[in-house]
Amino acid sequence: MSILRVLKKYPVTFWVGNTMELFERWAWYGFYIVFALYLTNSTDTGALGFSQTQKGWIMGIGTGFLYLLPILTGALSDRIGYRKTLYIAYSIYTLVFLIMPIFKTFVPVFIIFLMLATGAALFKPIVAATVAKTTDEETSSIGFGIFYMVVNIGAFIGPFVTGYFRKFSWDYVFYSSAVVIAFNFVLLTFLYKEPVQKNNKISLSFNEQISLIFGNIRKALSDWRFSLFLLIIAGFWTMFNQFYMTLPVFIDQWVNTGVVYDFLNKYWPWLAHNLGTDKGTIPAEYLMNTDAGCIILFQILISWIVMRYKPLNAMMGGIIINAIGLGLSLATQNGIYVFFALVIFSIGEMSSSPKITEYIGRIAPSDKTALYMGCSYIPVAIGYFLAGVV
Repeated sequence: MSILRVLKKYPVTFWVGNTMELFERWAWYGFYIVFALYLTNSTDTGALGFSQTQKGWIMGIGTGFLYLLPILTGALSDRIGYRKTLYIAYSIYTLVFLIMPIFKTFVPVFIIFLMLATGAALFKPIVAATVAKTTDEETSSIGFGIFYMVVNIGAFIGPFVTGYFRKFSWDYVFYSSAVVIAFNFVLLTFLYKEPVQKNNKISLSFNEQISLIFGNIRKALSDWRFSLFLLIIAGFWTMFNQFYMTLPVFIDQWVNTGVVYDFLNKYWPWLAHNLGTDKGTIPAEYLMNTDAGCIILFQILISWIVMRYKPLNAMMGGIIINAIGLGLSLATQNGIYVFFALVIFSIGEMSSSPKITEYIGRIAPSDKTALYMGCSYIPVAIGYFLAGVV
């Protein structure tokens, strides 16, 4: 079957769900990629002036919480319905983005970020489940490929938008994300339809469902090889998440991005003028967006290259390349070198990240695939927490 015929088979809800994912990732990454700068930059610039340690606790614990909570929110959305859960998620998202600039001290900012993480955790399982329920064996591969592409398009657009508003005020960063996420209310109200459940009858209570979930997780983690694998992957995510927690601050405070500006100004003046500051530099979030841009352009090519390798080999190679790229990006104060280091970083990410999920699917017993997949968020959560500590 041709790709065009496959695309015609997707229902409206599939495309609406992916569009909501695009706007949510736009809002999230537009804010999150500069969040470390907002927390630690000088109060003279409108930022909070927190220490790097305080930044690590907020981003590490808060984002780790975000990736653990879907264990509960997924079960909740199955009970009350996807539409109701999305209304709650978008309401929390919009409210928190609007009021976040009000809070200036450590504890209130910590609490408000946990609230934002709760909204994100309510949203997170639903679009992936929507894609799963609106595709079949014939259309799921391309369907999830579209989903992954949409995620990165949103992650690419967001930093450019908030980077523009950051020139005027930090408050506008949060307000712009609030406007973007609020647009999903329109899509949800008028276009999104509840996906058809294969079995709408839920015989277990919510508490029984949660007990069953945690009982199944304990069973999966009793497989010591699988637990060891998750521990290793937690180490990978600890390294990877320095991209968000350490690199923005390093670029902002230590890297000479003026050389990037000068290069662009010589060969592409229009781009230099629109990306650069009045000081002749490139903001950290724009330079870091190299990663998302490379994924949009080259993910299919990289996936085609690594598909001939066993998942474990491709994953190990990708993790090594990813670590080299991040290490090189932190090893020099030259913005040009940082750019090429981030290209290397993105190649490692494209090689390893999708293969982690594929590997878990392959090593899982045939009757426990979904269970093992559900545990894949555990090392992500641990990785965020440890990344914050580091």
